[in-house]
Amino acid sequence: MIKPETIPDHILRCFWSYDLTKLDLDRHKNFIITQVLNYGDWQGVKWLYENYSEDDLKQVIKEPRRGLWFKRALNFWLTVLEIDLPPKEFDRATFR
Repeated sequence: MIKPETIPDHILRCFWSYDLTKLDLDRHKNFIITQVLNYGDWQGVKWLYENYSEDDLKQVIKEPRRGLWFKRALNFWLTVLEIDLPPKEFDRATFR
């Protein structure tokens, strides 16, 4: 479980509507990575790399959850991590 007092303030804003005491760093890895890559800043990305591997981040991008991504954010991370995602998958992953 995540202890809210151990999460930096710049990460907390990525989880504004969630009870952090119920988030588990391992079990909710995909959700946490998605939220930080969508709503975080460079400090958040650094925090992700301190807590997860680059392969973990790439896996989340390769299999994005339906309707959770900003188009710009997902496109940015696809480019940075050099991942090809079929257009249908991209459209399914982004919300309108």
